[in-house]
Amino acid sequence: MGLTLVEKIAGRHADGVAPGTAVRSGDFISIRPRHVMTHDNTGAVIPKFRQIGATTIADPAQPVFAIDHDIQNTSPENLAKYSKIEAFAREHGIDFYPPGTGISHQVMVEQGYVIPGAMVVASDSHSNLYGAAAALGTPVVRTDAASIWATGVTWWQVPPVAKVLLKGELSPGVVGKDVIIALCGLFNKDEVLNHAVEFVGDGVTKLPMSARMTIANMTTEWGALAGVFPFDEVTVNYLRSRVPEFSNPKRPGTRSAKSRAGYTNADIDEWWKNRNKFSADSDAEYAIELELDLATVVPHVSGPNEVKTMASLPEMERKRVPIQKAYLLSCVNARFEDLHDAAEVVRARGGRVANGVEFYLAPASAEVQARSESNGDWQTLLSAGAIPLPPGCGACIGLGRGLVQKGETAISATNRNFKGRMGDRDAFVYLGSPAVVAASALAGFICAPTNFSDRPAGIAIRRPEKKSKPAGSVRIMEGFPSSVRGRVLFVDKDNLNTDGIYAGKHTYRDDMTPEQMAAVTFENYDPNFNALYRSGDVVVAGFNFGTGSSREQAATALKYKGIPCVIAGSFSETYKRNAFNNGFVVFECSELVTHLRAVMTDRAPTTVGPEITIDYAKSILSVDGKSFSFPPLSPAAQELIVVGGAENLVASRLRAKPQEAT
Repeated sequence: MGLTLVEKIAGRHADGVAPGTAVRSGDFISIRPRHVMTHDNTGAVIPKFRQIGATTIADPAQPVFAIDHDIQNTSPENLAKYSKIEAFAREHGIDFYPPGTGISHQVMVEQGYVIPGAMVVASDSHSNLYGAAAALGTPVVRTDAASIWATGVTWWQVPPVAKVLLKGELSPGVVGKDVIIALCGLFNKDEVLNHAVEFVGDGVTKLPMSARMTIANMTTEWGALAGVFPFDEVTVNYLRSRVPEFSNPKRPGTRSAKSRAGYTNADIDEWWKNRNKFSADSDAEYAIELELDLATVVPHVSGPNEVKTMASLPEMERKRVPIQKAYLLSCVNARFEDLHDAAEVVRARGGRVANGVEFYLAPASAEVQARSESNGDWQTLLSAGAIPLPPGCGACIGLGRGLVQKGETAISATNRNFKGRMGDRDAFVYLGSPAVVAASALAGFICAPTNFSDRPAGIAIRRPEKKSKPAGSVRIMEGFPSSVRGRVLFVDKDNLNTDGIYAGKHTYRDDMTPEQMAAVTFENYDPNFNALYRSGDVVVAGFNFGTGSSREQAATALKYKGIPCVIAGSFSETYKRNAFNNGFVVFECSELVTHLRAVMTDRAPTTVGPEITIDYAKSILSVDGKSFSFPPLSPAAQELIVVGGAENLVASRLRAKPQEAT
């Protein structure tokens, strides 16, 4: 049986695997990624690095620091944090990109850290974007980042791989954002949850790199761990266009002697000559196959406040939904092509931003802004009344100027519209393409940049049979609880995101104590949660729990609260990783969720349920006189809980084997 592209890339970066050994979906492996990127959260990774006893960076060329999230915050405290990050980078010879360079993921691609066939990870959930360049971009968490700094490696489970066939060609005016919104809305039953997605088909060849970046980026919101495009002529042409930039003496960043950023035309020629290494085998096996005819896609918007709820532009125009805010920014849709699309709408329609609407504009990078200024697009948008912001995340993460206020409605070219993420939890946020954002800002209500007719999308879904695995007994190691008993707190919400569990406004407050973190759990989802909670309660949640941001606090805050575990129908893989890396138990039992939904008919956002008993040795839980099985917690998982998380585990390994400075 052949290998998928994801399996090939994972195998190429597997550490300690014998040459010629095939790495397949489901395998737990040690990985040595080409690069690991951290942004503002570098300030939180540094103490983790020191706490595990590390003093030297295993490979100074591996980490990249790119500051982008809270760059509008010029408080002495935030500026001091940035200075400490830069000083650490200088001390260890790490590439550092200061505030104003651009959004980290854009910087990683622009500056040449992402190359075909590479595994590039980041402590941020939108590292999926790197898949646009035929790389495997996937998120890790802060603890993983510290481990990679110290040892060069971390653990990873190769995910199931989904094959998405894109056929046909987009109609004029339809862009990559419309494609990924359509995929999120049409396949919204967790078809690709925790999968890596490989895009194939004749439709892919007609998608420019900017569209691929947008689609790959938002596979995160679709529930995937990665979104990977093939290495083809589009990739080659984009890479060649970047080569001259790498000889630019004004190129930003603290360059280390070992920097692996950038490439030459000779490198590209070599990759192209060996392009079979950058494609799946013809007999590769996929967990699921989906299909979308691009010719049937019309512009859609997602929302409000739900990425996987979509409506066509013709339908939205009939509703004439008024807006007060419009946003053209973020790592998904603030590139040169996006700003150009928005500027063309302004030129075609004329006029200015509607009265009562604030239109915020931020480029993906300083380079993007310079290009946009050079062809007049930037000035066209400013002349129409757009409010410029620096190249960073800003309002997308709920930081800086222009946040959406209570009762307001917004249209945004960002990748997320979770309740409370971009401002007040009682606001309404829709997602759309840059052209839709510009047209809506001018009109004062959500509308299309041109006339589109309603058309059904042509879809085909093929699902292989999934064999359920019976529960199995497992040896309980010393220090791990053999059983847990407590009251159920049923949080009956599918796709409950990390903003709902631990609000974004707290994420970059490094001074929060464990007690303070515990006190704000679930405040965006249900402010009444803390009044209901009792020590020892077991949280049972819906499906895809912990989707969204990669913030660790969404797991650690629940641990600090004293919750013994979270049981869900399914988890975001990043959330699950955060939990075990911090010594917190989570596991899946979809049958339990189905049972509680059937018997607890009178439910609030958080509902007190019956008592539950969990037998970890037998992998059985009991509630209401019924028993349900769940996947056994392996010795590797138990070890992370017993030692208190991955930091302690790595520290013990560093003590056992002295570091070798490189």
